[in-house]
Parts: sequence; C-alpha cells; structure tokens
Amino acid sequence: MIDYNGKIFSPIANTENGETSSETVFLYKQIGNILTSEYSGGKIKKGHLIGLVDENGNIDMRYHQVNDKGEIMTGICKSKPEIMDNGKIRLHESWQWTSGDKSKGESIIEEK
Repeated sequence: MIDYNGKIFSPIANTENGETSSETVFLYKQIGNILTSEYSGGKIKKGHLIGLVDENGNIDMRYHQVNDKGEIMTGICKSKPEIMDNGKIRLHESWQWTSGDKSKGESIIEEK
C-alpha cells in the first residue's frame, strides 16, 4: 500500500467542469487505509476529502468544498497512482459531482 501521509499534491490537468486548478493545494493525511485531506486555492475557498486506500494505492474518496461563488459542491472520485521516474506520485482521477449538474470529469494531480 502507498503511504500518502504528509504528501502535498496540486493538479496539472482537469476537465472544464472541474473546480481545481494548479493553484489548488491538497495536504494528504493517512492513518492505516483511511485518507483525509484539506485543500484550497484557485476557485476553492475550502475543501475536505475522505477516502479509502487499497493495497495497490488506489483511492476511493468523497469530497465536499465551498467554491468562490459561495456554493457547497460535493462529489465522488477514484484515483489511480502512477510512480514517476523521480519517485513522486501522480494520481489519475475520475470524478463525478453529486451536486450541481452531476457531470463527470477527469483530472491529474502530482506530488509536490
């Protein structure tokens, strides 16, 4: 299992219907297989996520955030890790809003 505890991530790509950007910073914390994160930046004033990490480092998570319009947005996300040549982690994410238009998207975040 990959240990995400203490790692910092930022998006490098996101579909147009997403709210995260390169200005968004995620601080991951992990105890056992339970992952949490607080995040903010760009269009996001404040966000939290909670997820479960499997034996291959895949993450099944739920998130909620307040955007710069003052809206509470919620969603689900599945992240698949890739270990880059420099040893850092890149997460390939498939997500869907559970609020708003309930649209789907994909994003990539990388360890700082």
